[in-house]
Amino acid sequence: MRLGYNTNGFAHHHLLDSVRILGDLGYQSVAITPDMHHLNPFMDDAATVCDRVRALLERYRMTCVIETGARFLLDPWRKHQPTLISERPDDRQRRWDFLMHCMSLAERLGADLISIWSGTPDADTPPAILWQRLTEGCQRLVEEADRRRLRLAFEPEPGMFIDRMERFAELYQKVADPRLGLTLDLGHLFCQREDPIPEHVETWSKQLQNVHIEDMRRDVHDHLMFGDGEMAFPPLFDALKRIHYQGAVFVELSRHSHNAVNIAQQARQFLLAHGFPADGG
Repeated sequence: MRLGYNTNGFAHHHLLDSVRILGDLGYQSVAITPDMHHLNPFMDDAATVCDRVRALLERYRMTCVIETGARFLLDPWRKHQPTLISERPDDRQRRWDFLMHCMSLAERLGADLISIWSGTPDADTPPAILWQRLTEGCQRLVEEADRRRLRLAFEPEPGMFIDRMERFAELYQKVADPRLGLTLDLGHLFCQREDPIPEHVETWSKQLQNVHIEDMRRDVHDHLMFGDGEMAFPPLFDALKRIHYQGAVFVELSRHSHNAVNIAQQARQFLLAHGFPADGG
């Protein structure tokens, strides 16, 4: 189990500087969110930057995953749009093309996992059609990821079509492919009162491939600095230890970029003091 940090919390830093800082602070992994100023796959220099990032990862002996949650990269007017469930076929294709770019970045970086979510409907579409679009999209993505020797992990996200674990369970059954993994945000479970959280960790232990963490309060989807919310962390780490989780646990504080370095340093100190294994075990 490795402690990592999501680059969406370093929005005002160059990606290379972000990786250097996180490596110097002692983080063992980085979740890279390709965005306007962080490894934008549509820029001409993406491959060059990618190679420089990989060299840094190797220097610091850090692992990485690719997160696909850029807010306005595909549509400057609409957050997190378009998606695999969008109404227009060309919009769904745009999301697909972006995900293919992300898989190519993952291959070039030496990452082995790409994380996705459903997004929200952009029209008054019958749920059955949304389920069909998402299921078929995930089935195609699993096949493509497997062809590239990548893992695909799906994240339930508050406010999206797939928001809770019960909805993920339904998606997992519809996709009917054990290669579909799970990205579990522990704060999301807490704010949506999906208790007890350790039971979800243990129930989905075979599918669990990626973990996000932050502090939160009940009923409010607001990623908070550790200590500013209501979560108790030792039981969560104990649950991950019990299932022998071998992946990374990524701090996700995208709204704290204005104080990124101090927040990253404080977050690591807090988590180590509250039960996260210092040796990564």
